[in-house]
Amino acid sequence: NAVSLAQEFQALKIAMEENLSPAPSFQNELSFTKSAQAVSTVKEMLATACKNQRERLLGKGGDGLSFQETEEEASESQFPEKSSHPICPESRDYFLKFAFIIDLDSDTADKFIQLFGTKGAKRVLCPIPYPESVTRFINCEQVLGENVMNRGNYYWEVELIDGWVSIGVVAEDFNPRESYDRGRLGRNDKSCCLQWNGQNYAVWFGGFESVIQQPFFQTIGVFLEYSEKALTFYGVKDSKMTCLQQLKVSRFKKGQFDAFQNKINHQFPSLFSFNLKPAFFLESVDAHLQIGPLKKDCVSVLKRR
Repeated sequence: NAVSLAQEFQALKIAMEENLSPAPSFQNELSFTKSAQAVSTVKEMLATACKNQRERLLGKGGDGLSFQETEEEASESQFPEKSSHPICPESRDYFLKFAFIIDLDSDTADKFIQLFGTKGAKRVLCPIPYPESVTRFINCEQVLGENVMNRGNYYWEVELIDGWVSIGVVAEDFNPRESYDRGRLGRNDKSCCLQWNGQNYAVWFGGFESVIQQPFFQTIGVFLEYSEKALTFYGVKDSKMTCLQQLKVSRFKKGQFDAFQNKINHQFPSLFSFNLKPAFFLESVDAHLQIGPLKKDCVSVLKRR
């Protein structure tokens, strides 16, 4: 047994250190022999069991699925594959059921943004003497909508009239006094946006950019889904909706990797733990946008919220 083996081993160790030559009894010799045989047998059994288990995991199981296939299926369930079809099957009327009426908040407007009522905004060269406000942006030419979004689905439209414009959402508690590099929409983990830079569209989140190869659309539709933790940007023309980009957790296809989507997979869902507000960034001088006209009956939808 283990105790006897330990005692015998200790006695042999002491004898060897004192340069003695003990003549172990036949019984002691037999104990060592048996112990060695037992250890060897257990080692062989463990090695065989491990080998069989490994082959079972890597090989085909009774249901015909390998371990690798099972792993891929688990990944699919966690990260559903994004649709590759740019044309949305739904018409504009479908999204108007979720119409969200936006009023621009003058207390958030940077001093280089001129507001036209509650629907229009334009970047100007001369600063506007707005009153002091703790919610006002001071380093970025940005402005927020007054209304808060925290559940359900929301849809709104924006007309791009001139210049470089970014449209998106930001957490209600975002610090408007952040530096220019950190304060711009999509350059932090508390906001994201679709940007038009005069040549193409791009989406931004957490400082990562994804360029979109689509033609210019005068009207941009924004669809926010809290239950799906998704934000989708559409190009709107007449009643047709063209999906420009959807921000949502999505698995990678085998052999593919995208740094932007990887950022979305790991950090985008946390954005929905905040109350969100519509946000707008007028990047170039004379950049001009208008909150798009929606059907009059959309007002009743807002009142029912």
